[in-house]
Amino acid sequence: MNPAPKRPVRRKRKNPRKSSPRGSNQDSRNGPKHGPKDGQKHGPRKGPRPTIASARRLAFEVLTAWQERGVFASRALDDRSRDGGVTRGMRAMAMELSYGIIRRQATIDAVLTEFVDRPRASIESGLWMLLRLGAYQIVLMDGVPPHAAVNETVEVAKQLHRPEWAPVINAVLRALLGAIGPTDETEPAADRVPMDANRSRRLDRAVFPSPEKARVEYFVKAHSYPRWIVRDWLSRFGEEETTRLCFWFNTPRPPTIRVNRQRQSPEIVREVLETAGVSVEPGDWPESLRLQESVRLHDLPGFAEGWFSVQDESATAAARLLDPQPGESILDLCAAPGGKTAHLAELMEDRGSVVAVDTDGERLKRVSENARRLQLSCIDCRTADDEGSNLPVGPFDRVLVDVPCSNTGVLGKRPEARWRIDPEEFNDLTKIQERLLHQALDRAKPGGCVVYSTCSIDPRENRQLVDRVLAGRDGVSVEREIEHQPGMPGDGGYQVLLRRE
Repeated sequence: MNPAPKRPVRRKRKNPRKSSPRGSNQDSRNGPKHGPKDGQKHGPRKGPRPTIASARRLAFEVLTAWQERGVFASRALDDRSRDGGVTRGMRAMAMELSYGIIRRQATIDAVLTEFVDRPRASIESGLWMLLRLGAYQIVLMDGVPPHAAVNETVEVAKQLHRPEWAPVINAVLRALLGAIGPTDETEPAADRVPMDANRSRRLDRAVFPSPEKARVEYFVKAHSYPRWIVRDWLSRFGEEETTRLCFWFNTPRPPTIRVNRQRQSPEIVREVLETAGVSVEPGDWPESLRLQESVRLHDLPGFAEGWFSVQDESATAAARLLDPQPGESILDLCAAPGGKTAHLAELMEDRGSVVAVDTDGERLKRVSENARRLQLSCIDCRTADDEGSNLPVGPFDRVLVDVPCSNTGVLGKRPEARWRIDPEEFNDLTKIQERLLHQALDRAKPGGCVVYSTCSIDPRENRQLVDRVLAGRDGVSVEREIEHQPGMPGDGGYQVLLRRE
């Protein structure tokens, strides 16, 4: 291990960057009686990109970027957080609001539908998003005073130059406030909104289907998951475990970081972060540290110096299972964005060769950038075509193939994931996974190892697929298999260590 460098000096925030004006593409349908007249735009009026004035305004912009342009919430949040005026507290609240609304949109929409006197199709998308913003604070957040949830959401409408939205927001949210009853036990009911595993919010009317008469539809709306996921989980896990999974994925979790022990010790990293005001606990792996709050990692002392990367402990297990040794040759298929690639290099003490391959050249640039930040020199990035016809031949001592998957094990960390998965695409996805596993096995030396890894809890992508591939090959054995259950303690996923004879 290299000598530990001096501790970094915490950088001052740079001046806000200048931004060009931008507008927004909005729904052109008629609005409610308090909304704009026919022909008027339904979204925020055009103007220069402003300094963020509140966490709610920041959350609204993140949600708008996600809904209208398909931008991942994390990327939109990072982009806007670089602008002036965004404090750590504002960013944390905006993250809870935006991620929570994306996760629980079906829940919030079911509640709002009972308090809005117009069809959803006739309400402008920007106004509906503000109603979601206010309803989430009232029903699903703790510590937000009722008047703040209403008044600050109305204020965002005014900041967007849509004062005509204010009466609608005020009326709907105040009606919702009047319907809120006590917070009590989580026994499923049509008039209770599940908050977490221990609490629900009672309303004065039914907002969900009956859990006894329409069990699937109740889960779809009360817990906010696509119908196909609910049906799959109920059939495989039963109601009790499905309920646990729903709560786990809907509850915000602070990140876990992986310390680059080539640059610094976990003990020093923990000390420096706690000095900066971030509470930290050790993880299950020697290099893992669990943060106790959500923060922008790029702003933390030590990040720029390459002391750590963000990585859940279930993901950390992939490189640990492969167990690369200094001086070996390693192939990392599907390498981008490079978290596992860097971990392989760190475990090898940056001695040997890690060939990082991906089909997406832009995402592969992030692997190189990450390697430079972590000061790892043994990583060699290469772009492959979609079919892998130009993959490095090898043979390699060890191969990691972390395949593209359904993400069903990380539905909490990636709030958009549950809404992006198309069950009709599963057959195509598993064909890609099979091809990649075959290509990985073909490139391992005799006696060499392959780790097949997913962030899925669906057996069709995990052991069932591995068994199908191995049934058509000789000379490959299963040495060890790990099934990561969501919440025990981190993300869900699957890894299997295979060895060629």
